[in-house]
Amino acid sequence: MSTPPFLKLPGCVRAVRVAGLAGLCGEPGGAVRGTALLVPGFTGSKEDFIALLEPLAEAGFRTVAVDQRGQFESGGPDDPAAYTIEALGADVRALAGQLGASGPLHLLGHSFGGQVVREAVLQDPDEQPWSSLTLLSTGPGAIDPAEGARTALLLDALGSMDLESIWQVMREMEGERVPPLDPEIAEFLHRRWLGNHPRALRAAAAHLVSAPDRVAELAAVGLRTHVLSGERDYAWPVPEQSRMAERLGAHRTVIAGAGHSPNAERPAETAAALAAFWSA
Repeated sequence: MSTPPFLKLPGCVRAVRVAGLAGLCGEPGGAVRGTALLVPGFTGSKEDFIALLEPLAEAGFRTVAVDQRGQFESGGPDDPAAYTIEALGADVRALAGQLGASGPLHLLGHSFGGQVVREAVLQDPDEQPWSSLTLLSTGPGAIDPAEGARTALLLDALGSMDLESIWQVMREMEGERVPPLDPEIAEFLHRRWLGNHPRALRAAAAHLVSAPDRVAELAAVGLRTHVLSGERDYAWPVPEQSRMAERLGAHRTVIAGAGHSPNAERPAETAAALAAFWSA
């Protein structure tokens, strides 16, 4: 899971609710050059983008990061149908109509969120409210087999264990972090995990281990696309992401020194790459 480097909101950022979902909104102090919707991945949350919001605001971009339905502070029903990839993609489309965008509207999805935003684009290929799409640390289909095996184990556990018990097992498997996490961040990660709806976690895990390759469909839409990743990635190998970019005819950025979450691990470089792409 992504680990935010800090939790205190910068002065330009405020908590919001948009289309029923919990969010964080970063507002530029001057003219707005565009608006971006940021969608987090599996076991993540809006806080995964917290370190991007201020530098993007300084670059003139209004940003709205949300918890997806069933994630952390957004909540959700017990109906499993509420968490299908189709339902989550429809949420993204609904958000586009609620953002009150000034200027171009850009869409970004991280990891599992990348496949959610892809679904949103493909639900109506001829009607695109977005000026661009950024796929951040995501891939063309199912996750790497090794990570898929771990995700399948989690999927099984979600069917028989409560979230607190699973959390304790995950911490034992992970071992001690070096360097250790700041206590405030550690408490947040625990609280965020417990805030997830188990049915949402199960639906996302099931999708990740079986997702189809829909790159050809996405390429046919013709939306201006950016494939951005770190230089290493446990979920989708970086060469696989580069091949996806070639198939899409997409702009490609690799953030040096970053892994699966460049947004949290190298936020300054990631924000600069995003601002440059959105400005082009």
